[in-house]
Amino acid sequence: MIQEETQSLLVLKDVALEVVKEQRRARRWGIFFKLLFVGMGLLLLIGINADESGNKFTDAEEITAVVDINGVIMDGALASGEFVNPALKEAFEHEKTKGVLLRINSPGGSPVQSGIINDEIKRLKAKHKEIPVYAVVSDLCASGGYYIAVAADKIYADKASIVGSIGVRMDNFGAVGLMEKLGVERRLYTAGANKGMLDPFLPENETQVAHIKNMLNNTHQQFISVVKEGRGERLQNNPDIFSGLFWTGEDALKLGLIDGLGSDAYVARELIKAEEMVNFTSEKDLFERLSERVETSAQALLSMDATPRPVLR
Repeated sequence: MIQEETQSLLVLKDVALEVVKEQRRARRWGIFFKLLFVGMGLLLLIGINADESGNKFTDAEEITAVVDINGVIMDGALASGEFVNPALKEAFEHEKTKGVLLRINSPGGSPVQSGIINDEIKRLKAKHKEIPVYAVVSDLCASGGYYIAVAADKIYADKASIVGSIGVRMDNFGAVGLMEKLGVERRLYTAGANKGMLDPFLPENETQVAHIKNMLNNTHQQFISVVKEGRGERLQNNPDIFSGLFWTGEDALKLGLIDGLGSDAYVARELIKAEEMVNFTSEKDLFERLSERVETSAQALLSMDATPRPVLR
């Protein structure tokens, strides 16, 4: 009897040991697969970074350095001085750069950011006189996008590209009549006679409207001066050019807004004579993109009283 119990205990011990061994094996496999997935993730991130920034490594003796300006030009966006200017500097200073190509697809945006980028292009051109700068329009180069483009030595576009819109706007709305119909009274308390300027729930003030129009006209004149400086005698003597109108690439060529019709590949191959295009455009990392989404949501909640700003669009 005692012998049978001893045997049973030994069997139970063996089973328990096997269970422990199996659990250890399972843990080891679990750790292995976790490490495998982490390693694959790291390799994927390295591959993405190589694609985004690493095509700077090329066997070509000379390159066309590309900087993209995509989307609305505004503070914090990829199309802002914060991101575009460092990319421009890197593009100009690369030892293999034969020419710099600004690839633009933008409806415009902040006159401040557009001016910051325009100024940096001119600074780098003066420092690197041997490097030509071309702007190439894809779908759209309007307003602030064109403000940037005129800093280039020459501008090219597709025949169907949209070019121009040299003007300034400020958006607002008025809901005074609606408030009266609903029987809602607006109560706004300010310190400063003009602090409530452009409040959509108050009637317009002629003096304040005149002030806003004067500010827009000043910004427009700044824009016109930059365009005339960049394009010079190539511009046709046509007042519509500065009226806010926009044209196809084909008509923009006739007006002197651009210098020719052609793609980025054409400019790199035929004009810069360096067919290998290397992209120096800055990219936001994952953390920056997530932070931007949170910030945008917060700003949407807090911006009800924000003062409207002029835009080149």
